[in-house]
Amino acid sequence: MIQELEQDNLADIVSDNNTVVVQFSATWCGNCRIMKPKMKRLASELEDVAFVIADAEKFPESRKLATVDNLPTFATYKNGAFVNQVQTNKFDSLKDLVNEVTSN
Repeated sequence: MIQELEQDNLADIVSDNNTVVVQFSATWCGNCRIMKPKMKRLASELEDVAFVIADAEKFPESRKLATVDNLPTFATYKNGAFVNQVQTNKFDSLKDLVNEVTSN
């Protein structure tokens, strides 16, 4: 399942879940819209991973949990700690990032 942030509480989600994958996006970002269904596909395949979409402009505290220089930025967290991130519009790059955090 995929969750879209409705408040600036990504830190709580990261601490409450073992493995988290976040897409930092914005409403105006075309590549973010392209990647959203790809995130949903991964979320349907990995039920034990929390997938989150965070609006990087609306939620500045959540944005601080990664280095968001470009959108979309994908970040992974394991046991409450940042693992890695990638800025991409390529599904293979996203899948590699997710595989890295789920194979440990």
